[in-house]
Amino acid sequence: MTTILTVFTHAGGAGKTSIAGNIAHEFAQRGQHVLLIDGDPQSNLTTNMGVQDAELHETLFDVLSGDAPLPAPRHVHGFDLIPAVIDLAEVEPSIPGRVGGILALRDALQKESGRWDTVIIDSPPSLGQLAAACALAADALVVPIMTRSKGLNALRGLNRVMPQYHRLRPDLHVAAYVPTMCKSNRKEDSELLGIVREDLPHVTSPIVERGAVWNGAAEKGLPVTVFAPRSKEAEEIRKITSDLVEFLQRNAPERGER
Repeated sequence: MTTILTVFTHAGGAGKTSIAGNIAHEFAQRGQHVLLIDGDPQSNLTTNMGVQDAELHETLFDVLSGDAPLPAPRHVHGFDLIPAVIDLAEVEPSIPGRVGGILALRDALQKESGRWDTVIIDSPPSLGQLAAACALAADALVVPIMTRSKGLNALRGLNRVMPQYHRLRPDLHVAAYVPTMCKSNRKEDSELLGIVREDLPHVTSPIVERGAVWNGAAEKGLPVTVFAPRSKEAEEIRKITSDLVEFLQRNAPERGER
């Protein structure tokens, strides 16, 4: 069976796109067949993975606007990629106007069940219709949380929409929370990281705030573990992926029972 994960937060700057692309590559390095989907019209994930020439027909546009099957993906860095372009934003107003439109991506992925071991979706940083379609397509969410007050405030938005999502997908849950933008020498960061670990289940190892490697990898269109395989950033990605695998395995019997 295919496991579908959506990296989800409406807070910009939380590292959502970086997490999506890099854990996709790490899953592929571990021998999985992986599909990475850029569901964000800003298309930062697409360009971060080195794709500069994507066209609208390669995106989720036709899936969400007309129940088309998934487009043929590109193959990059050892995994498959459905890219995004800015015009993908034009699909948002049409989603609620179609019967079942909000679940169109879920339906398209179900028709391809088994083709990939893992599907990872990068959702837009919003609580709109496109973000909802990306969230509802998933079996579980991966939620980045900045270790700032802004990060904890973003959890209120998640808590507000989850009851709405559960009306359509009662089994949707958070597989992991990923603390991001941590600075070990900042008292606020340490305190908030402690709160997150105490109050939330399934918290991964944190991502420390360091810009050079992340920015350099994005500029080159490479995953971090390719751009700087021996870096602390690469090690953090490997650890987060291992944590996520552990959490998913721990929840597998429960999901199977439902």
